[in-house]
Amino acid sequence: MKTEIIAAGFGGQGVLSMGKILAYSGLMDDKEVTWMPSYGPEQRGGTANVTVILSDEKISSPVLDTYDIVIALNQQSLDKFGPRVKQGGTLIYDTNGIHKHPERTDISIYPIDAMDAALELGNSKAYNMIVMGALLEAMEYKIPMENVRKGLKKSLPERHHRLIPLNEQAIEKGRSILKKK
Repeated sequence: MKTEIIAAGFGGQGVLSMGKILAYSGLMDDKEVTWMPSYGPEQRGGTANVTVILSDEKISSPVLDTYDIVIALNQQSLDKFGPRVKQGGTLIYDTNGIHKHPERTDISIYPIDAMDAALELGNSKAYNMIVMGALLEAMEYKIPMENVRKGLKKSLPERHHRLIPLNEQAIEKGRSILKKK
């Protein structure tokens, strides 16, 4: 098993945190993992993406041209990374602010409305965990929720551990909103 993932969006959407939690979750499941963030100098509003590879075997390089799964949280990311989903792969994208929807027929496409789902939970900061839940649901390799919980605990500063139950609720919400296009 080897799953190559990129999540991309604007800074402030929690893309890098989501990738870090996913990477730690894979580590907790005894997988080989790479986590490679990429972002501009802006803290919020600039582009940000993170590549995560989860594998049963050693990973030769974290640098990829194509991906098994692409998560695009804005139009710019969808335009850049949507064409780089491997044939038979998966594209998850947030519908907010998207004006040109993907039309590929050789991949699985999952549009989600993560911001509305976060607002339903009463916390817009749960946005990235809703997206993470959609990702976990779409992945063939299923990371046990106990390992995701351990990944959250390892990734979040101790002062934010009180938010772990909200994050778990957001992940479950994300799992429930995933519907294939």
